[in-house]
Amino acid sequence: MLAGEGVLPDEDALVIGRVVAAYGIKGWVKLQSFTDPKENIFLYQPWYLRGPDGWQRVRLTSGRPQGKGLVARLDGCADRTQAETIQVGRDIAVPRNAIPPAGDDEIYWRDLIGLRVKLPDGRDIGSLRQMFETGANDVMVVQGDTHSIDRRERLIPWLPGQVIGDIDLNAGTLVADWDPEF
Repeated sequence: MLAGEGVLPDEDALVIGRVVAAYGIKGWVKLQSFTDPKENIFLYQPWYLRGPDGWQRVRLTSGRPQGKGLVARLDGCADRTQAETIQVGRDIAVPRNAIPPAGDDEIYWRDLIGLRVKLPDGRDIGSLRQMFETGANDVMVVQGDTHSIDRRERLIPWLPGQVIGDIDLNAGTLVADWDPEF
């Protein structure tokens, strides 16, 4: 494993990106960032890479925008071969407490996952399982289960004020003004 110490327990790991390819000949790697803005991935430390034995700590020695993407260099990775064989394809995580609390009028996707999604009339349509970007707007993947009106999966646009109503993290609910037949 690369230079670093410590193992991060899965329940404490918050995935913020992924190593997607080697870059150049000096051990740099291309990154896919799950942060917004994407450059914020460099702000959150320490980094852990998922390996065969769990999350292993690594030290970021340098990182920067490169074209439309991001590149980084990790301690102990000196050439392209090491970058390809040791790092490519690994998720990047930080401890959950490395991410600052959301500000006013902000919410992290991670805090939405698992919320019960209800219609304005109170009917339950499932649990929010995933969020993804489409370009036009973000989309929620809501999966029905034994507690909902049916077991269908629904894709619901994340449009606060239009489709998305009250969000109550303490109660674990989100109201979506959505036709359950879609």
